[in-house]
Amino acid sequence: MRNLIVAALGAALLLSPICVGAQTTPAAAPPPPPPYGMSIGFDAAKKAIAAAEAEAKKNNWPVAIAVVDTGGHLVAFSRLDNTQIGSVDIAIGKAVTANNLTRATKALQDGIAQGGANLRLLAVKGITPLEGGVPIVVDGKIIGGIGVSGVMSNQDAECAIAGANAAK
Repeated sequence: MRNLIVAALGAALLLSPICVGAQTTPAAAPPPPPPYGMSIGFDAAKKAIAAAEAEAKKNNWPVAIAVVDTGGHLVAFSRLDNTQIGSVDIAIGKAVTANNLTRATKALQDGIAQGGANLRLLAVKGITPLEGGVPIVVDGKIIGGIGVSGVMSNQDAECAIAGANAAK
């Protein structure tokens, strides 16, 4: 009986590296984010604001729109009539978050929705993990971020994407 147990343990030890290796194969790494470029200028920021405003007005959405440079500093801002005052800081926060973390804020919102370790994002000062902020990318480089707030987050994102596309 003892020999049988020793043989079973030996077989388990011989096979364990194969099983462990098969289970811990790393997944493919995501592509790196685009690098930062020269900061967005006022004229390009005005184009982004105008396009985001046009999208909002087309849908009768009262929103606040913020554009920041690569340092996360406000370059241009607009608040349409009847936009709730709380949306001002939220729009700026979304723009800064998208710029500083080099990704759309929807990715953060989705991560938090999954729970677990992703909830750590809620403890990071200065992060606004709500959909509606996107980096502004021109010629493959981030030149700033745009954030929109005032309606449903997916509607905020529609306006932000329109603005980001117009800044090119």
